[in-house]
Amino acid sequence: MCGIVGYIGGKSAVEIILDGLRRLEYRGYDSAGVAVIGPGGLQIRRAAGRIKVLEGQLRERPVEGSVGVGHTRWATHGRPTDENAHPHTDGSGSLVVVHNGIIENYLPIKERLAGEGHRFTSETDTEVIAHLIERHLRDTSRLEDAVRRALGELRGSYAIAVLSRHAPDRLIAAKQGAGSVVVGLGQGETFLASDIPAVLSHTRDVVVLEDEDVAVITRHGVEITQLDGTPVQRAPSRILWDPILAEKGGYRHFMLKEIYEQPRAVADTLRGRIQPEGGAVVLPDIGLDPDVVEGIQRIMLVACGTSYHAAIAGRFMLERLTGLAGEADLGSEFRYRDAVVGPETLIVALSQSGETADTLGAVKAARAKGAPIVGITNVVGSALSREATGVLYTHAGPEIGVASSKTFTATLAACYLLALWLGRRRGMVVAEDGRKHIQGLLELPRLMEKTLELEPRVAELARDLARYKNFLFLGRGIHYPIALEGALKLKELSYIHAEGYAAGEMKHGPIALIDEGMPVVAIAPRDGSYDRIMGNIEEVRARDGRVIALGHEGDHELRAKADAVIEVPPSTDLLSPLLMAIPLQLLAYHVAVRLGRDVDQPRNLAKSVTVE
Repeated sequence: MCGIVGYIGGKSAVEIILDGLRRLEYRGYDSAGVAVIGPGGLQIRRAAGRIKVLEGQLRERPVEGSVGVGHTRWATHGRPTDENAHPHTDGSGSLVVVHNGIIENYLPIKERLAGEGHRFTSETDTEVIAHLIERHLRDTSRLEDAVRRALGELRGSYAIAVLSRHAPDRLIAAKQGAGSVVVGLGQGETFLASDIPAVLSHTRDVVVLEDEDVAVITRHGVEITQLDGTPVQRAPSRILWDPILAEKGGYRHFMLKEIYEQPRAVADTLRGRIQPEGGAVVLPDIGLDPDVVEGIQRIMLVACGTSYHAAIAGRFMLERLTGLAGEADLGSEFRYRDAVVGPETLIVALSQSGETADTLGAVKAARAKGAPIVGITNVVGSALSREATGVLYTHAGPEIGVASSKTFTATLAACYLLALWLGRRRGMVVAEDGRKHIQGLLELPRLMEKTLELEPRVAELARDLARYKNFLFLGRGIHYPIALEGALKLKELSYIHAEGYAAGEMKHGPIALIDEGMPVVAIAPRDGSYDRIMGNIEEVRARDGRVIALGHEGDHELRAKADAVIEVPPSTDLLSPLLMAIPLQLLAYHVAVRLGRDVDQPRNLAKSVTVE
């Protein structure tokens, strides 16, 4: 959520900052602003709305300078207005702060500072940070010391950047809790951002800040200390993926491009991790010693949003291949209940960004009880990868569209790898069966390519379906979470009300809603639940409901019972969800396009939810 970009060097700061903010638009925002130090002193421009509104301000009132910070805000405290947009200043107007996160104790601090004469002009918690730093500058002349003292008073999670006209040779950045901060290292220039795509066109070498890090950034590099002033070393990382992956590449939208990148994303997730001859999986960073694996008695998957749907499907895979009891829980629920976990419970935490606040909170709660933790994420060096015992990266590449697509299917592939790895080590999957599973995985990218050929058929259906106001998605077994995901995608992209249900629950309430105005999307592969899902389809038809079915190629029985059928290549029941998800993504996409929605940046949504 939100985006931070900073620059110090010899070039125009505002051009670099605006370019970086555009590359972070996928994170979601409702206002934007910049602050630059130049010949005119500390100059600030900010505006509610899209970045182009801010650009209009800058054309009318340009700013110059080679050091500055910028921000895109996703409102948490205070409405999306010009006054609440970042950067925020102190009372003297000599320093600015941009901030991602939530300060839990900002109100008592604000009241205390107001009692000392500080005047506030916004409704945000961020402005309090600026005034608190100003207060501590009375006792020290060093900006970084004042920042440390101010941060020592705050409770909550934050990623901040601070700029002062009294210290124009440096930027100060800090991180605590959810939210990422990366420092890009250049030649005679240094970059700051809340995510790697913002700096990747300038440098491949980045330093990722960790909790309680305070960084002093100059044009010559970065020095990092802890909150108490203790110096620490953070080794730079070399980013290997190509920045061209963060471009549209001729597609109309990032999301459509990313839907079509799914075969490659899954292939990259599998690459180097499977041994077809031995039927084995190699996961060198998994971090689970043999004695830990032997002691596991159950598996609990925790996640939020789309990743939670992947977790439910992953539970089916893990139970099937390991013989262990599995459970999927929302990170936002797990962290606030006294979950019964311990060293015998394997926690599998899923987060495409690796920064989801509620998932990280669940991980910390489970770790405090001694549970081993495997993180599945798409971002190398993310908070989840650091908090977990071991990590399984999806290697899907950057995903710019706010609504997840390729990271969802890549996460499903990663869950399959983890299930197969554990199954082999626990003796539940013998070598011969392992070879069959791996052969299925190797076939998957080709089947996904074939499924993508269904786009014209899906687009044709979307032209008619865009007129409806409500949808019901049904699935059974491992396809139940795919129904949930299909409904979520339609809601996210088109703003149409849609609900996903386990098909067996339809008669326990949702059936009351079915009529000619409620299309039902039923996932009906020829698996062990086929007869029962066909019964559900009959129930819908008996109530004049319209059925759009996803089934296997050549299913004449399904064609006879559904109003429309999307025919997907057949595969194994554990791999089928990765194929069934694709037409549902395309359906949501094309309905949204028909309705004129902002597909890549749906309203009110953020790519990385780093606040509770």
